[in-house]
Amino acid sequence: MGNKKNFVLRLQPEVYDALERWATDEFRSVNGQMEYLLHQALKSSGRLPSRAKENGQPMQDTGDEAEY
Repeated sequence: MGNKKNFVLRLQPEVYDALERWATDEFRSVNGQMEYLLHQALKSSGRLPSRAKENGQPMQDTGDEAEY
């Protein structure tokens, strides 16, 4: 796994509480849940380059979401 960037994010308490409940339901940390949701949103909008595309190979969706 490569290096990850750190940054501060301010959320309304009710948003954080809802996110925390959702993360717990899916057996993730709040940070892991936020990373998963952002990854899914970027992927579905076509804004996230795949690793294969970065290496000059054709894109293939393996469905492997194990990192998130």
